[in-house]
Amino acid sequence: MNDSQYNLAADDILLAVEEAIEDCGCDIDYEGVGGLLTLTFKNATKIIINKQAPLHEIWVATKFNGHHFHFENDQWLDKRGGDELWQFLSDAVSKQAEETIVLSAQ
Repeated sequence: MNDSQYNLAADDILLAVEEAIEDCGCDIDYEGVGGLLTLTFKNATKIIINKQAPLHEIWVATKFNGHHFHFENDQWLDKRGGDELWQFLSDAVSKQAEETIVLSAQ
């Protein structure tokens, strides 16, 4: 993947996460600015999702831990545990929102 392909894929995933949060019907605020997406929950915790362009990765920081995702086989995979990004985000958002939430790309 070259830099241009990475930037398109990373921007697409950040936009898709914003849309999924908007569509989930939960009280989660979000703000996206320059490759950084911040999700803020009712309990004041946050999840921060950001582009790491030099590494061609997406980094996700939750209240509990941080994960680095790379693009492989048409999906974003956690470099540490191999989890797929959407499943990881659904679990992390559910944990911090203290309710079951399923996020997915439309």
